[in-house]
Amino acid sequence: MNRAEPAGDAAEIIASLTREVADFPVPGIAFKDLTPVFADAAGLAAVTDALAAVADGADLVAGIDARGFLLAGAVADRLGVGALAVRKGGKLPPPVLTETYQLEYGHAVLEIPADGIELAGRRVVIVDDVLATGGTLAATLRLLRRAGAEVIAAAVVLELAGLGGRAAVAPLQLRSLRVV
Repeated sequence: MNRAEPAGDAAEIIASLTREVADFPVPGIAFKDLTPVFADAAGLAAVTDALAAVADGADLVAGIDARGFLLAGAVADRLGVGALAVRKGGKLPPPVLTETYQLEYGHAVLEIPADGIELAGRRVVIVDDVLATGGTLAATLRLLRRAGAEVIAAAVVLELAGLGGRAAVAPLQLRSLRVV
C-alpha cells in the first residue's frame, strides 16, 4: 500500500472542506487549512476511518505535534489501541528521547518519553495531517526506531506531492488520503 492514491470518499470530503489561504504563512504560499475537515463530524469520521484502515494491525498509533494528536487519538480509539504523542522539544518531562532535524530555516526537535512507555517491539503507525518536505515524518520515524518500535506504516490526510516528502521516508509504507 505504498501509494499516493486518494482514499475514495475521504479524498472528496477532504477536498470539499479544505480551506486554501493565500500568502500564508509567507507571500507566495497557498496554505491548505484542514481545520474545517476536522471540525466537521462527517469529515472527521471519514478521515478517521481511512487512517484506521491503514493502521490496522498496529498496537500503537503515533501522532505528530500538534494536529497529528487529534488524528492519533481518534484512530487509536477506533482500533482499540493506544496513542503516543510525538511532541515538539521541551514539552515533555525528562527523561526523553530526542531527534533533531533540519528545517528550511533552521532546525527543530521532536521528543517522546524515555520512561513509562515501552516501545521496543511495538507495531506503530505514524499519522499526521500534512506531508510536505517529509522532515518531520522522517525524524519521527528515526525517533521511534531508535526507541525499538517497529514502524509498519505512516498515513497523512494531505500530501503536497510537489515537495517530495514521500522520498524522505521511503521505503516506508505511506498512504495519503488526498494528494495535491
